[in-house]
Amino acid sequence: MTEWTSTTCMRCAVGCGHVQRGVDVGYGLDAVRGDPAHPVNRGLACRRGVRETADPDGEWLTQPLVRRDGELRKTTWDLALARIVERFGRILERDRDGIAVLGSGQQTNEAAYALGKLARGGLGTRYYDANTTLCMASAVTAYYDAFGSDAPPPTYDDVPEADRHVVWGANPAVAHPVMFRWIDDSADQDGGELIVVDPVETETAAVADAHVSLEPGGDLDLARAVLARVVETGRVDEAFVDEATVGFEELRAGLPDPEAAAERAGVDSAAVETLAAAFEEPALVYWGMGVNQSTRGTDTAGALIDLCLATGNLGPGSGPFSLTGQANSMGTRVCSSKGTWPGHRDFGDPGAREAVAATWGVPVERLPDSSGPGPVGTLDAVDDGPVEAVYAVATNPVAGMPDASAAAAKLDDAFLVVQDAFRTETTELADVVLPAATWGESDGTAMNMERTVSRVRPATDLPSGVRTDLDVIATVGNALADGLFDADPDPGSVFEEFAALTAGTPADCSGIDYDRLDAELAVRWPAPDSETSAGYRYRDGGGWSFPTPSGRARFAGGTGRALPEPPDEAYPLTLTTAREADGYNTGVRSRESPDDPGPPVARIHPETVREHLDGADGDEAVSIESRRGSVRARIEADDAVRPGLVWLPVHHPSTNELTVPATDPRSDEPNFKQCAVRLVAARDAAAVETAGSELA
Repeated sequence: MTEWTSTTCMRCAVGCGHVQRGVDVGYGLDAVRGDPAHPVNRGLACRRGVRETADPDGEWLTQPLVRRDGELRKTTWDLALARIVERFGRILERDRDGIAVLGSGQQTNEAAYALGKLARGGLGTRYYDANTTLCMASAVTAYYDAFGSDAPPPTYDDVPEADRHVVWGANPAVAHPVMFRWIDDSADQDGGELIVVDPVETETAAVADAHVSLEPGGDLDLARAVLARVVETGRVDEAFVDEATVGFEELRAGLPDPEAAAERAGVDSAAVETLAAAFEEPALVYWGMGVNQSTRGTDTAGALIDLCLATGNLGPGSGPFSLTGQANSMGTRVCSSKGTWPGHRDFGDPGAREAVAATWGVPVERLPDSSGPGPVGTLDAVDDGPVEAVYAVATNPVAGMPDASAAAAKLDDAFLVVQDAFRTETTELADVVLPAATWGESDGTAMNMERTVSRVRPATDLPSGVRTDLDVIATVGNALADGLFDADPDPGSVFEEFAALTAGTPADCSGIDYDRLDAELAVRWPAPDSETSAGYRYRDGGGWSFPTPSGRARFAGGTGRALPEPPDEAYPLTLTTAREADGYNTGVRSRESPDDPGPPVARIHPETVREHLDGADGDEAVSIESRRGSVRARIEADDAVRPGLVWLPVHHPSTNELTVPATDPRSDEPNFKQCAVRLVAARDAAAVETAGSELA
């Protein structure tokens, strides 16, 4: 029987340690469970993480494919790679920005670092991003605004120390079950409290002490109403504000009337007071995609940080804690040269550019002078120029981008290379498909949402037709820029190169290597030496030190832009999207095939069904229409959903045919959570499976 191998779960960003065992004969995993020795989770593990690791439902890719005569046909690795290199090479002769690269928070740190090295140092393209921008970019921008650095100040150690847990626009009971166990346990202690802010009574809200149901898109108005209430009732921590912050007086001068802001948010003054009172005690405020995925995402995240700063909720057991979705979103931000150079080095800093170019052995002038326009802008550049080819690694933009039909059309116009472990909606449009290793087959590291680095290890050999991301990226990179990578790159050596580049940066990982991770299992950055594993950020002895020009934290005070598409007479309802329990990463590991995912389930309040479907009883088929597309759905009449709201699962491949491609002007993150829709009774009910609850 094969031995147990320790690794890190790559489903979500909690970063649980797993142990896994390969099958005795052939390829694959026999068993997976939580690792009692791992310091992050101490043996806890969610069923979804175990199941999607051990026995995913997706359709595996096992051999390279190339498109001939309109059809994807099996081929050899040599022929597939030759086709890529020939086409990429011709494009590079015309314009280094002619090739776009899309990465993922599903890769190891080593693969993410290598992909950034290929994109920025080998190709020299500015059109490089990752699907982490679709979920975390607004939180990242807000952290830089406030603290001068990315990543939340608190760690998991602060969860049991908090008295108040404010979960805003997130549903960790579904999305992060292990972390929610810690939150719920802490809130259940004497004096503890859990408050949820969400338009929907989610699984998290159902067990909360208080649920504040607001209008979709009303988060910024509500956060500013709460801060205005804190100020007018004298609950500002003046000592902390004076000691550790700048900009409070400017913030105070721009605050709205709390009652007027509450009305715009769709809540009453009692709800505002409930939230204001929560910040009188040590409070952690957690937020997720309900905040980030908006044209107001950066300003709203900034407003939540402002609340923490104004009330002195920065320190052990308190502070702003964004909840990351993808397993290695943090690692992608730190490693991949996406928005910053490795270690969060400033993209425009000449010294950082010179250090990166010297490490990579490329001319500094090859490095692009801009980090690019984000994923939406990158696909727009297929239409508008100069992008002719797209290299997508471990991501499914056909299902995951807003206005998905338009995104698919743009990808179809490009020379599309897709590297993935499973068949997806995006592989179906590809000109070349490269089968890549996945969880249980890959060697490297990952970073969770609290900055902890831990090992990812294989427990099974690779099937003969599959190669690791790192191997493929290095092969393509060396063919286009000779000597960019070692001929057979070792993940440990790649990590060492990355870690050395981070020395002295805010995200210093130079004190971490594989030997240390083998001994300690997990290390939290900044770790500038072999002994340090950081705790709460920005603490300097008994005081505070922030990597800002003043050395102090900065209030944001953003007032937000108008929502891109409020409901109107033609489209009178608001669509919102959220994650289902099995809906990570467009669900490719939890549905059998992209051919027939079935219709999505639309959760709609019974009153809304009656009003907008001519008195339908909930058993009728429905078409949900926006200005961009139409989706057939099954109705689930659900009074947990606010009237006037239509809820769809964000990772169903048809949902984003409806969403609007507007983005936050500072973070480039799309507005997935709010757009105008209408309901139309389906004309051909027999073509659509319907289901619904009996209306009360």
